[in-house]
Amino acid sequence: MKLTPAALPDTLRHVDVPEDRLDDILDLDLWAFPASHTVGELRERPSPLSWDRVRGVEAEGVDGLVGMHASYPFARFPVPGATLAVAGLTWVGVHPGHRRQGILRAMVNDHLAAAAGRGETVSALTASEPAIYGRFGYGMASQVVSLSLPRGATLHPVPGSDRVKIGFEAFDLERHRDLVAELHAAAGGSQPNRPGWVTRETPELARGFLDDHPIVRGGSEPRRMLVARVAGRPTGYAMFRRRLDWPDGTAAGTVHVRETVALDPPTAHALWSRLLDLDLTTSIEVGQLTLADPLLGLLVDLRAAKPRLSDNVWIRIIDLPGALAGRRYASDLDLVLEVGDDLIAENAGRWRVRAAAFAGDVSVTRTDDAADIRLDVATLGALYLGGGSAASLAGAGALTASSPAALARFATAFGWPVPPGSSWVF
Repeated sequence: MKLTPAALPDTLRHVDVPEDRLDDILDLDLWAFPASHTVGELRERPSPLSWDRVRGVEAEGVDGLVGMHASYPFARFPVPGATLAVAGLTWVGVHPGHRRQGILRAMVNDHLAAAAGRGETVSALTASEPAIYGRFGYGMASQVVSLSLPRGATLHPVPGSDRVKIGFEAFDLERHRDLVAELHAAAGGSQPNRPGWVTRETPELARGFLDDHPIVRGGSEPRRMLVARVAGRPTGYAMFRRRLDWPDGTAAGTVHVRETVALDPPTAHALWSRLLDLDLTTSIEVGQLTLADPLLGLLVDLRAAKPRLSDNVWIRIIDLPGALAGRRYASDLDLVLEVGDDLIAENAGRWRVRAAAFAGDVSVTRTDDAADIRLDVATLGALYLGGGSAASLAGAGALTASSPAALARFATAFGWPVPPGSSWVF
């Protein structure tokens, strides 16, 4: 793969970063993302990193790192109708004293080249700042909703929810780790699957996500769990914390919900019914709900929940024919895409994509035929997981179609019955 050059100045160099340099990583992280914690305090937490995928940038005459990036090995990243090996770009940071030297662009090039060398056809990330990654060919491929619910918010009834038994449990890593992993994976693996529903595949990621160190609690209680069971079989869970305040001597507690998973509608109703009716609380704060989350369909009054939409998973296509052949399509497809890519030359040009609806036999070949759809690689990434609106992007000028019929065929085929999204930030 040939990348548009993004060389570092002679005074800077890329380096592998081993585990014994954790303090250098944490120090740089605090420069890039200010926090009240110290390196010593952060060192007490388990690192989620895969150390063979951590890279840094060093500068002559400077101790430590001036830039770093890493990736998670998502071997089973869900895309429409399938899973792919995806590089989850993460921990990207540049020291504020070394900005404007091309470090970020050089690190993105380094990441994409390494991912291509491992056979990962796609890179994915959740962005700290949404304005950064579009210039490197990433497109916003999913969105999430956060809610501020009043206690007692009304839910539509669901038959059978009274048969779901809800257990209140103090979180315990050894007790709950496998249960969380199995239920989370099961929630994303049904057909049609949930694109973007990435799981914590490595032991390091699982420990990092489930860590309950006091510095992550933000003044709230230790993590609590609701575990749903039907006939003794686990069917869902909710992770949450409560924080109790007493303004004017009146209890006004807040429930902070980290993640909920339900394998069926009765379980979703039972879990949320408990979360919405905890004593001494007045509000329930919920973040990172995918647009497929059952709570959005359960709420009688969504407006009262003050929904706030945000970006979620961003996708960068590294190997275009491999990525397009690796997913499935919601209708028969035979179209020519003309793709622009200023960073990876091999992706640019015209490609004929042929596929049968929901089938695995996908053909992606170069062609000189006239284009039906013209777009850049970031726009293609935005549509890759099946959740973007081709019509909206066409209206914004991000893609053009040879005819309304071609746009309709493209939008239908690239769509997916389940909106994409990740339930956690990676």
